[in-house]
Amino acid sequence: MADGPVPSFRPVPKTGVIYVVSEAGRLGYKSGDPAWTNLGQGMPETGPLPGAPARIPGLAIDPADQEYAPVAGILELREAVAALYNARYRKGLPSQYTAENVCIAGGGRAALTRVAAALGAVNLGHFLPDYTAYEELLDIFRNVAAIPILRDPERAYAFSAQELRREILGRGLGAVLASNPSNPTGAAVDGAELEGWIAASRELDCALILDEFYSHYSWGEETPGKPKLLSAARWIEDVDKDPVVILDGLTKNWRYPGWRVAWIVGPKTVIEAVSSAGSFLDGGGSRPLQRAAVGLLSRELADAEASAIHKAFRAKRDLMTARLGDLGIRLDGPPQGTFYCWGSVAGLPSPLNTGMGFFRAGLEAKVITVPGEFFDVNPGKRRAPRGSRFRGHVRFSFGPPEASIRAGLDRLEKLIGSRAKPVRR
Repeated sequence: MADGPVPSFRPVPKTGVIYVVSEAGRLGYKSGDPAWTNLGQGMPETGPLPGAPARIPGLAIDPADQEYAPVAGILELREAVAALYNARYRKGLPSQYTAENVCIAGGGRAALTRVAAALGAVNLGHFLPDYTAYEELLDIFRNVAAIPILRDPERAYAFSAQELRREILGRGLGAVLASNPSNPTGAAVDGAELEGWIAASRELDCALILDEFYSHYSWGEETPGKPKLLSAARWIEDVDKDPVVILDGLTKNWRYPGWRVAWIVGPKTVIEAVSSAGSFLDGGGSRPLQRAAVGLLSRELADAEASAIHKAFRAKRDLMTARLGDLGIRLDGPPQGTFYCWGSVAGLPSPLNTGMGFFRAGLEAKVITVPGEFFDVNPGKRRAPRGSRFRGHVRFSFGPPEASIRAGLDRLEKLIGSRAKPVRR
């Protein structure tokens, strides 16, 4: 029998980081190997940071927590999430979140899947480029018609509230999905512009689904030394009427990716729907980890973690943007958020002048990156089979520790230098 998928099952491609790490594994890569640098990784370093709360070294599990968790999550964690959002973003506002506005899920993808499953038959707008996992997610749920919205690299991928209104009206959108800050570009919508996005969503009755998993990685400052925390929760008028759904979790902003604890925040009716979807999709997350997460959601610990991230990762951001520029890799704009740099390699010598060529050559130098074409979200491959507009881009992560980043950039410098054409004398 020839190798291939079992009849009745379709092959499912590996996306983004999963693909590049798998390919590196074929060449001997193993997590933690100091000979390699994983500039493709989609997670932050998870060890101690100066000024951050101590890392949790172990868990004591109450025998009662050996049981299943409620599909919507344990009440204590739902209350803690609501309290943190109210304290950070809704102080003094009449409309406040409660536990009924929160659903806990077993990781970011599980949260996104619940939201997609709860959507009706709608035209859903999604941006290009954006998070790679959106592609398969939007392909699976066929009741959702995925419609791409282009962001302009010449404007550093900015997108105004007026442009959003035009897209909603012109394309008949019932929902819009976006990562904010954006993975991979690092572009961020905040302040009056984000307030305008929410006003458009409210007035045009269009669900706004915002993936805020990088909200602690926002590179603006409210006051000197104090990080500016980005969330749509600051601009919502009525938490039960505005059609805004926020997704976040411990993965990036608390640097506990292996815990797979995420949450969905939105109107009570939405939370009821996504909780019901969870009953048949995943059955609920880990009860012991949800219990342990409650303490991490205190305002004091959460803000200390955000401040530590801002200091450590901003320094790595500045290092990477400077070094990439020296290597001839052009950034469409310095990242306003996330721990990624989105750069064009089109000006480098062949074969380094395409994302895939750069990635393959980088593996030879024991450096992992992610080709830009993975972020050209194309559910069902319905768009015309022409070359990706991001085939000359690469996503570089400054998630790893600084020493590893420096070593990886040094190896890339040697790689690019070895491929440069000799100067004629």
